[in-house]
Amino acid sequence: MLKNLLFLFALAFTAVSCQFTETMVMNEDGSGTMSVEVNLNEMMAFGGSVMTDSTKVKMDTIIAMKAFLEEKKDSISKLPASEQEKLKKLENFNIHMKMDSETSEMVYDISTKFKNISEANDILNGLEQAGNLMPNPDSNTEIKTEEDSPEVVGVNYSFKNGIFKRDAYIKDEKQHQQQVDSMKQAEAFMGGSNYTLNYTFPKKIKKTSNPEATFSADKKTVTVQQPFIEYFKNPDLLDLEVELEN
Repeated sequence: MLKNLLFLFALAFTAVSCQFTETMVMNEDGSGTMSVEVNLNEMMAFGGSVMTDSTKVKMDTIIAMKAFLEEKKDSISKLPASEQEKLKKLENFNIHMKMDSETSEMVYDISTKFKNISEANDILNGLEQAGNLMPNPDSNTEIKTEEDSPEVVGVNYSFKNGIFKRDAYIKDEKQHQQQVDSMKQAEAFMGGSNYTLNYTFPKKIKKTSNPEATFSADKKTVTVQQPFIEYFKNPDLLDLEVELEN
């Protein structure tokens, strides 16, 4: 998971940080929106020339995955069945990519609207696909897949009887350990990188399972943050249970 991002970190050749922000806004009926943003502005400022073929790059693109998958259905049909299934799960997601070499901006996010929070369970897979979809400025956007880079971390979301749960888990222990080992060379570059949760609920929060969580003034938004490296090594660090007031 996120192997493409780790590769970009290694290319930066300097101690720059990257910020991951997972944002959810839930409505009274349990519907809402979920997004995961990756902010690579510092990397762009220090190493953007390594990641782009030209000195000036400017793009601001939104990809509606349903339309994109329909447009690329012929090429997708040639992919392995497992890859086709991953992409099929992203039909209701949108990917936003913004890059500007002059202002040192490089941000991309994936977002979805949900009727039930469980519909967002594939958002981390979508984040990886967003990395695959980031186009070379001199070429057309295409889907690239890496069969040797399987998903190793997943997240299950649930909301029932006023209790929200985020449960991250390792899908493949062996593959996860291999990726953790491969990250060791990149750790020095990623010391300032964090993964932040920002969750907003329709009612005030009664309590949470994380003692380090902070809250907004109206007690409806909870924020939790961990160093990205530590979270990747141990996804349980950002497990969270939130109980809302009646």
